[in-house]
Formats: sequence, structure tokens, C-alpha cells
Amino acid sequence: MNASFDVATLGEAMLMLVAGEAGPLEGVQTFHKRTAGAETNVAIGLSRLGLKVGWTSRLGGDSMARYLLSELEAEGVDCTQVVCDAAQRTGFQFKGRVTDGSDPPVEYHRKGSAASTMSADDVDADWLRRSRHLHVTGVFPALTASTLAATRKAIATMREAGRTISFDPNLRPTLWRSPETMRDTLNALAHQCDWVLPGVEEGRILTGHSQPERIAAYYRERGAKLVVIKLGPAGAFFDSDAGSGHVAAFPVERVIDTVGAGDGFAVGVISALLEGRTVPEAVRRGAWIGARAVQVLGDTEGLPRRHQLACEAL
Repeated sequence: MNASFDVATLGEAMLMLVAGEAGPLEGVQTFHKRTAGAETNVAIGLSRLGLKVGWTSRLGGDSMARYLLSELEAEGVDCTQVVCDAAQRTGFQFKGRVTDGSDPPVEYHRKGSAASTMSADDVDADWLRRSRHLHVTGVFPALTASTLAATRKAIATMREAGRTISFDPNLRPTLWRSPETMRDTLNALAHQCDWVLPGVEEGRILTGHSQPERIAAYYRERGAKLVVIKLGPAGAFFDSDAGSGHVAAFPVERVIDTVGAGDGFAVGVISALLEGRTVPEAVRRGAWIGARAVQVLGDTEGLPRRHQLACEAL
């Protein structure tokens, strides 16, 4: 296969306004601009490690869109498949700051955004097939019926082409009509993917099992070649065609911001596997990057460059 990209992804990018101080969002006076979006976090992380990454989506014709494109292109992400529509608007979010290591409050303003109108017709199958691998999450298909259709088309295209596909559930219950719809829809997508990367609580919600081994078995029995269950401070459990095992977490002195840790974990696993590393090596890299991610304020500040991996022998 003569691929133009190592990884393709699709999803919504949003402008993120991060609070400059702790406290209720309504009392914060200063915010800092950042990029946000589960899929674009992964795209940025993979690009920083030297992989060629392409992202497809829709943005508005506003200053937020111009900022997001500028930031992603500066990170080396190919954005030629991103459509900017002057008649639509870009989604954004506010993120608070906490001091106790808990999840920070996040307030989304994405309903009716340009990305939420993306449909299967916007997915260029020929462009997708130029990539070795597809990464999808459970966020984008949750937005609208049309983004779900776009995600399904992307997965089907890559399966037919014999490419690998990774899936991070990234549950957003408030975006779904019901917990049952969320569970059934995301499991149907996961069953079409090769590498499934849920957190242990996500796995419990989606499969009804609490034990990492049982969660992994659920997806393995339905075709996944690799399942990695993120266990937070307890590390991660994996089950694959090459065997199963546990990888310890890396120590973290102080948790600053938990948002983005799962995306960092995905960056580590995907990058290592595409480099031909073993599954334990890939999970170890994921755990290391996830630990870095929780020690910084934004979603992408903790994502390393290639030379930083070398320093850690990863």
C-alpha cells in the first residue's frame, strides 16, 4: 500500500476558552484560547510524533474557524479536507480550572455547529483510502444523525480497504437521546473496529461488566484484535491476539487537568502500533503520555515531541 497518510480522522474541532483562574465560570474574567476536540487532540499528538495525519470536518466562516485551522496546520495536520462555510458557525466551549485534581467543569456551545451538519456525502472515500489507519471516537457520531452516518461511512470504507481502525468511546451521555441508544450505537461501531480503547467506567456502561477482563472479552468476542482498558491510576489492562496483561501507570505528582488524558493515551497506543511496536510497548507509551496530559492545563500541552519519547526510551 502506497499511503499518503499514516492516520486519518474525522470529528468536530472547537475553540476552547480556558479559565485563567479557579472558581465558577460565571466569575472568571480572563480566558485563554486553545483548541479542543477529541479527534483533533489525537491528530495533533500523532503529528508531533512524526506521523502524517489528515483530518476532515466542517467549520464556520468565523474567526474561531480561522484560529483552529491555523493551529492545526501549524502542528502539521493536513486540513485540505476541511470545509469552511461562511453561512455556518464554529462550535466553542468554556473550560474551568480546578485545584483538587477533579474533572474541571466544561460548558459546550456546539448545537447547530458547522461540524454537526457534516454528512456521509462529505466523506471522501478516495481520500480516506490514502491512509494506513482511521481513528474515530464516540463524540462525533453523537452529534447528529448525519455525523453518525459520516462515521459509519468512514469505518465501512476503511474496513473494505483492509485498513486498521481504532475506536475510543469517549462517552458524552448528554449528547444522546438515551443511555440505551448510546450503548447500542457505539457498540455497533466498536464491533467494526480493530483496536478498542475504553476507560473502565465506559466499559461498564457499554458492556454491563465491571472487570477489565470481562470488558475486553466482550469486544474480543465480537472481532476486536486489541482491547485496552484504561484504569486511571491503576494503569491499563490489554487483551490482544498476542496475549493479555497489565501495564502499570506512571507516577503523577499533581493532577492539574484530567481532560485530554484519554486522547493522549490513544496517541501513545496508535503511534507505537503503527511503528510496529509490541502491544505492551504500545500500552506503556499510552500510559506515559496519559500521565503527562493530566499534569498540564490544556488538552494538548502535554502531548510530547518525538525526541521526548526517545529520552524516555519509548
